[in-house]
Amino acid sequence: MSRTTQLAKLRAMQSDQTEFNRVIGVFGGVSIIGGIMIGSGIFYLGSLVLKRAGMSMGLALLCWVVGGLVTLLSGLCYAEMGAMLPRAGGAYVYLREAYSPALAFMSGFSALFISSSGSITGLALALASVIAGFVPALGGTVAQKSVAIGFIIFLTILNILGVKIGSVIQNVFMVAKLVPIVIIIALGLFMGNVTPNLSIMPVSSPDPGSWLRMLALGVVATLWAYEGWVNLNTVTEEIKNPEKNLPRAIVLAIVMVMVIYVLFNFCIYRTLPFDLIDSRINATPADNYMGTLTAETLMGGFGRTLVGVGMLVSMFGSLNGCIMVFPRNYYAMAQDGAMFKSFGRLHPTYKTPVNALIASGVISCALVLLNDLNQITSLVVFSGMIYKTLIFAAVILFRRRFPELKRPYKVVGYPWLVYITIAISTALMVNTLFDDPVTSITGLVVPAIGYVVYKISVRREAMSDNQA
Repeated sequence: MSRTTQLAKLRAMQSDQTEFNRVIGVFGGVSIIGGIMIGSGIFYLGSLVLKRAGMSMGLALLCWVVGGLVTLLSGLCYAEMGAMLPRAGGAYVYLREAYSPALAFMSGFSALFISSSGSITGLALALASVIAGFVPALGGTVAQKSVAIGFIIFLTILNILGVKIGSVIQNVFMVAKLVPIVIIIALGLFMGNVTPNLSIMPVSSPDPGSWLRMLALGVVATLWAYEGWVNLNTVTEEIKNPEKNLPRAIVLAIVMVMVIYVLFNFCIYRTLPFDLIDSRINATPADNYMGTLTAETLMGGFGRTLVGVGMLVSMFGSLNGCIMVFPRNYYAMAQDGAMFKSFGRLHPTYKTPVNALIASGVISCALVLLNDLNQITSLVVFSGMIYKTLIFAAVILFRRRFPELKRPYKVVGYPWLVYITIAISTALMVNTLFDDPVTSITGLVVPAIGYVVYKISVRREAMSDNQA
């Protein structure tokens, strides 16, 4: 495709015309992002981050801050891309226009079978495990997986009935999930009587190389908790005035979530003695839900119940957000002919990508049966980092190739902040590849399979055209 032809295509994509209903405002956008991000991770990942940070509370908090800043820088890149190309499909559209249809297909293929469906699966399994804490009869693996599948099916049906219903659910649960979290933060700050050691050096006093490795591992762990910020771009065509509201919602949501995560973990350190935290996290089996123990310490039995309800609300809202936005990627792919044609059809009444929603639900249910929570979380983070890094680079590519395109929002500090974001993301991927090679290789094999599928489908299409 010539530059002139592609420029005309990109300008056409900047049109306000869409088949979707524009019903999502700034608060709705913040609710979608925050609702997906604040899920299960806030309640148990703090323990994993602390463990990876060599049980250094100061270093663990630094990991949360760095993870939040990395996410914010990443969000700024996506904000420019989304405001410039306000089309459904988000990452798929950016990769297709910046690189090639093949790479874009590989990203969508990976999302369908790993990252997006895996996020839905992980949240559904986490939600089922929390429910099992209230209902002992659901403590078995089969029972929990059945509950997880039930939630996926239920929320898929609700989101088929219209984005308005899904958005309302997201708004309500976004507010509801913040109530117990804010209560714990407030009580921890004012009632906690422990003075935590916030030195960023672990007790073992490692050399600088080991310290950087601990920081990197800790940051990667936080990225699962921050996962979800990319998803507002997927529903850009359903946002009111996306050129302004998309960047605002992305920045507001990421900053809000980062502050909540840092304060929540600080309140745990301010409430629980280090020896108690250490004994619980390193026990066999480990007790990673320090937020629950903190609430119980501050408020007794009521605190434990409050956190339990908060966890259920958080995970349910996050699960709903994922089920709402992910199928829009498959819809965009189908519109290109890069996915089953049926995925590109909207429901005649509700204007939702019904077939893509059903397919996402089916694959997520299949992953529930095949994987456990730990496998899912690692795969999702690594697989997502590959394509996010390419999209960060796409900001630079578009600036150089098409400087005349309308850009309602531009990344501040360009190009250095974009270069820094790419460098950090690449370093985290390399670190993960060495520390968790099995998961990383799996995350590379699936898109490779996607490439083969793409080539086969292109060849069949070419043969069909020749026969015609």
